[in-house]
Amino acid sequence: MNLEVKPDITTKKKLNYAYSRFKTLLEELRKKELPSNIIESINQKINDINFSTNSDQKLTKLLTTKHTEILGLVQKELKLFPENHYTLLWMTAGMAVFGLPIGIIYGKIVGNMGLLALGLPFGLGIGILVGMWFDNKIKKEGRQLSIG
Repeated sequence: MNLEVKPDITTKKKLNYAYSRFKTLLEELRKKELPSNIIESINQKINDINFSTNSDQKLTKLLTTKHTEILGLVQKELKLFPENHYTLLWMTAGMAVFGLPIGIIYGKIVGNMGLLALGLPFGLGIGILVGMWFDNKIKKEGRQLSIG
């Protein structure tokens, strides 16, 4: 099933962006071999958009919602992820998991807990490295979608 382009989307900036983002996702998924049940589910979501009579703002929200639903479906069922998925995920986790403990240890050693935040950049860096490692791994395995 193809996504039908509504006639006035080029004049609406947010709607045009949502359409192009959704279209890019569909193009990336067409490059992969998908099971028939996943294809049926995606086609149903496309039908929901094609037959929608919503106005600009509601249509933009519908496109965004369906985009998120499809991404969640392929992540859960097929283990396909967008570019930088793990980098963004581990960036914040690195600050919490590594940065705060490093900051606490440094604050205790120096005797000034006000320096707690100095560990956060280290945690951020560690998180980015771990996330990039995972992203490179899924790219080599062919499980990465070229969408941002």
